[in-house]
Amino acid sequence: MYIPGNQYFIDKEEIDNILHLNSTNTLIGRRIAGINMHDLENKLKANAFIETAQVYADMDGVIRVEVTQRTPILRMMTQFDRDFYVDEHGLKVPLSNNFTARVLAANGFIEEPFGNKIDTLHTDMAKQVFKTAAFISKDTLWNAQIAQIYVNEQHEMELIPRVGNDRILLGNADSLQSKFSNLLAFYKQAIPRVGWEAYKLINIKYANQVIGVKKDSTNKDGSVKPASAVAKPDTLKKQIQDTSHIKN
Repeated sequence: MYIPGNQYFIDKEEIDNILHLNSTNTLIGRRIAGINMHDLENKLKANAFIETAQVYADMDGVIRVEVTQRTPILRMMTQFDRDFYVDEHGLKVPLSNNFTARVLAANGFIEEPFGNKIDTLHTDMAKQVFKTAAFISKDTLWNAQIAQIYVNEQHEMELIPRVGNDRILLGNADSLQSKFSNLLAFYKQAIPRVGWEAYKLINIKYANQVIGVKKDSTNKDGSVKPASAVAKPDTLKKQIQDTSHIKN
């Protein structure tokens, strides 16, 4: 039996149970010609955590079983308390009692339905969250830096980093490559000057600039102090500028 990958949603014992290897209806001792391999594969594929399954007999008459498990990249928690994984193909997968995958989390104002079975994503918001999670998971830097996606009341995505107490306002899932390139430029220009704890909000939802709002950005009269902003980073040599027209 071969179960590749670093996920542990299903183990050899559970596969044995699916194939009735631990019951009176065991396959052991039966003639190969009397075993329906296709039926066994379908039984395995009916398990929500198994993506592909192959059952075949080798030259010695030994039945071989090979399965691949689904690979989650996101755990989504909706505002209706539905909780599920989303795999690399954008399919919803139930949670497991055996294993908790260490993946990006998403919560907030997400209205995606879930019927506790394998299913596609239905709402535009959930699809945007998945698109963002897929982008992050493929980049080693952002996969290490971003811990959570939060969907706010305006149905805009906010990213919660592992380092620093700031929020990163992403907006939607358009132009992700450009937005994250802008964010990296901001990190390289602004953070060395003021440190990770200086900003409460980093706004990257605009295509041509990044806006950093510091924690002390509100004056005593309630007005907003100028925010630090950097133009679209065609080069990382550009200096951070002050823009008095930006509000938090």
